[in-house]
Amino acid sequence: MRNTILTMAAVLLSGALTAQGVFSNKTQSILEKVIQDYPNHFHNIRGELVSQAHETTAYRSTVQLPGSPSCMVVLTGVGSNGAAAGEGYSWTCTVLEAESFEKARERFHDIYGQLSNSIINSSAQKTFILSGQYEEPSAERKDTRVVFSLLPGVGEMKWLRVELLLQQDAAGRWKILLSVNDREAMMGAMTVN
Repeated sequence: MRNTILTMAAVLLSGALTAQGVFSNKTQSILEKVIQDYPNHFHNIRGELVSQAHETTAYRSTVQLPGSPSCMVVLTGVGSNGAAAGEGYSWTCTVLEAESFEKARERFHDIYGQLSNSIINSSAQKTFILSGQYEEPSAERKDTRVVFSLLPGVGEMKWLRVELLLQQDAAGRWKILLSVNDREAMMGAMTVN
């Protein structure tokens, strides 16, 4: 009887872990590290300085998705007079660059599946669920955006926004970008190569 109970417990635990397979994917794991540093304005994941312009400073990210050509931390909003002009910060990763819309569409759907309803543990020992509504990409639209929020949206984490973007660039190539940013910051598909 005891062995039967232990076997049933092991089967139930195995099923629960399989159902929550998001814990084992690298995209979710890397994203969790980025989100944990969000309250620090991504200070702990800033690498070397890449560029500095009028009100924008870009750094290479020390946290990068495997196989991605570029991951950047971008700070914006400090004017030349030193006054903050709507300060914002973002982490943006180019996940894929492809000629084929079908390849990009499939990868976009795969990444969405890895992130949707995944559990994120913040550095403040709070647990959140990443929630966003999927939108089917279309080659005619040139871009498709899924915006994720952390639930429950409390404290400073209510301003956090995760975006998954599939877009066609001027050369006709398809790009997938994953970003974490301030909801209040100006949002665009900024990529620094």
